[in-house]
Amino acid sequence: MLIRKVVTLVDEARQEAGRPAGTPLRKVAAAAIIGNPFAGRYQEDLSSLVEASAALGKEISEIALNAMGPYPIESYGKAAIIGLSGEQEHGVALLTTVFGNVMRATAGGGAAWISSFTKRAAPGATIDIPLAHKDALYVRSHYDGISITLPDAPLPDEIAIICAYANRGRLNHRVGGLSSHDIKGRDGLV
Repeated sequence: MLIRKVVTLVDEARQEAGRPAGTPLRKVAAAAIIGNPFAGRYQEDLSSLVEASAALGKEISEIALNAMGPYPIESYGKAAIIGLSGEQEHGVALLTTVFGNVMRATAGGGAAWISSFTKRAAPGATIDIPLAHKDALYVRSHYDGISITLPDAPLPDEIAIICAYANRGRLNHRVGGLSSHDIKGRDGLV
């Protein structure tokens, strides 16, 4: 699938509530805007989108990884915005396990399910991509998200496929629960 454009967002929080972070919270999102081969018509078999998602995922995951800079990936999420001539199912087909496995590999592995969100929208849409810990979904400190706005996408016959990563949990997290330190080396929790 041909990519019309790539949009990359880097959001780095260095303090919150007047408290400096020891390590900044860097969240990144990379979006590929592609043509939707099924825009305007019903297509029963969406396997071509599933198959295409591996190459798309590899390209945008590597872009997102580079945007992480020196920070290791601890959480991830994925999303798609489908142009108005397409179906929500077209975006879901791109975000299946094939895409997820590429994201996991880029992150250096990951045992947890990857949170996702899809919607149909016009150009200029904003989407909130949920983030969760890459090795254990129940690490509360990493329940977060990143929002991205695509000023001229997706056009009615396009899809924006998005991957997102973060290097740590929320700044000043303090609501308890499982921590990222608790899961390292404990097979029963990953």
